Amino acid sequence: MNAQDWFLLGSLIKVDNRKLFVYDSDPHASTSKCTILILHGYPTCSYDYYKALPHLEKHYRVIVHDHLGFGYSDKPLDYSYSLIDQADYALLLWQKLGIQKAHILAHDYGTSIATEMIARHNKFRLNNLTIQSVTLCNGSMHIELAKLRLIQKLLLSKITGSIIAKLSNKKILSRNLKNIYFDANKISNDEISSLWEMMTHNNGRSILHKTTQYIRERYLFWHRWIGALKSTDLAINIIWAINDPIAVVTMAHVIFDETKHSQLVVLENLGHFPMLEAPKKWAEAVIHSLHKI
Repeated sequence: MNAQDWFLLGSLIKVDNRKLFVYDSDPHASTSKCTILILHGYPTCSYDYYKALPHLEKHYRVIVHDHLGFGYSDKPLDYSYSLIDQADYALLLWQKLGIQKAHILAHDYGTSIATEMIARHNKFRLNNLTIQSVTLCNGSMHIELAKLRLIQKLLLSKITGSIIAKLSNKKILSRNLKNIYFDANKISNDEISSLWEMMTHNNGRSILHKTTQYIRERYLFWHRWIGALKSTDLAINIIWAINDPIAVVTMAHVIFDETKHSQLVVLENLGHFPMLEAPKKWAEAVIHSLHKI
């Protein structure tokens, strides 16, 4: 599936005067299926799930949107791209879609948005949304354990960030993606081209260094977000690809040990994007974990 095909499957929904690209497997809520709300990772977008969706949709209504600054969503230049704000936008979107209860599934960047939601849940500040469970996949919430790539460090820097963003290209994206797969042959040139097209849509290169600043927030709000994980009574599913060179598997075990109501599934021979590298295997792990709650 190319970028244009993916765009045609979704829609643009205005939230707080910004347009968010949204894929909804059942926009008319015509079934009695439970709902999964997906929070995608960095620097990609909702397209990450296109191969896993057919497996998930057999059992669930699935909604995934492009965060502000990603994919086909708006990419304003005058914006902070705070994870706190990303949580606000997600919650406003879900409210607009009429979602009252759901399972949250998060990967990479999205896991910090999920922990912000857990923090709000713990303090009864989620208004009309009931979280049924949270599934965390390969996200460096424990930032002190992360093995950041050179490109992330350069984009994060206030000195080099904007320069590196302007110099970024599809070849650099391809190299960095392949380096974090377990089997680099599992990502096709067409997928890389599609991801690059969506990254650069709406002049995306101009804000790439801004979206990278989320890494600083993982340090800044460490006690809020990790504290929320430690204290929550929510069911936490941890599904982790063991060969991730960034969000190393040690993180999964740390999260499992520090949470009250959690289960851990470790997936062998997979890298940072297991939903693209082995979509059926990953989706089955998600479904099995949710069925056990």
